[in-house]
Amino acid sequence: MWAKIRHAATIDATVVGFTGTARHPKALAVRLLPDGRVALSQRLTTALPSVVAPRLVPQTGPAFTEAGDSYAPAGGNAVVEVVAGATRHAGVTVVRLR
Repeated sequence: MWAKIRHAATIDATVVGFTGTARHPKALAVRLLPDGRVALSQRLTTALPSVVAPRLVPQTGPAFTEAGDSYAPAGGNAVVEVVAGATRHAGVTVVRLR
């Protein structure tokens, strides 16, 4: 019997921005370690925006990921646990706030 195994790793990532509003973020821009690239997460699940929003400190001006996606930059010290796929077009899914 064959079993399909997904290529994904759970890692910590620093929140550097968001889409939507600071009070109701739709997705997070996160700096992935160890390579330091910035990527947008998938849409946040219903419970996460209310937990993450108080930790977001909005900054001025737009910012862009390496893929060209725009987001509102944020300061602060928010760290989230993410599942980052290892394939070329893999998405980043936020699991929880650290």
